Amino acid sequence: MDYKFITKTGLFKGVTEEETKAMLKCLGAEEKKFSKDYTIYHMGQTIRRMGLLLKGGINIVRTDVWGNANILGHILPGEVFAETYACNPDEPMMSDVITTSESSVLFLDVGKVVQTCVSSCSHHERLVRNLLTVLSLKNLNLSQKINHITPKTIRERLLSYLSWEAVKQGKQHIDIPFSRQQLADYLSVDRSALSSELSKMQREGLLSYKKNHFILREIKVDGEYLKLKE
Repeated sequence: MDYKFITKTGLFKGVTEEETKAMLKCLGAEEKKFSKDYTIYHMGQTIRRMGLLLKGGINIVRTDVWGNANILGHILPGEVFAETYACNPDEPMMSDVITTSESSVLFLDVGKVVQTCVSSCSHHERLVRNLLTVLSLKNLNLSQKINHITPKTIRERLLSYLSWEAVKQGKQHIDIPFSRQQLADYLSVDRSALSSELSKMQREGLLSYKKNHFILREIKVDGEYLKLKE
């Protein structure tokens, strides 16, 4: 287990490697590996363990009864997933948790995370504070997705999402975690219409792209063009 990497995650921020080793035993931690396109958690399932992604990638996907998929978010290494449902074990999952590549996940018993140990050690208290921070950041990410899908046109949704990614990554050359179909699902638009709009935007010189790599020519926020690294 890569304890050095774990201590660099938001959940274990401020906890040393030695403290982490001791805590993982206390928290009933278990590392598991999954192949690409594996559904770790299913919609409707009740759970008690949250996951910390150590390697790979994960999409949080909600699919309706007609088979229409909506990607709620993407999980990167170092980020957690299913923490809200693990904190509320009687509430069924409202989405599927699906790997986008070969992945390694560290599962933690949330009940043991939020209930401090008998010694009430400082690093355990820090873990609880970190979990609260993680939960608040997740809410911000969901709010950001709402901002992306609120515009009526596909172009406006694309500009909202790609501009935000450019701001986050601090450069004009960006890589996104989605395939074309996944991007369409995330923005709640038709894939063919999305591809058509991207082609138009490329012809107009707004951007260029190849697969999931994009180069944004002009990025305008609040009426001003951003100066980003190339």
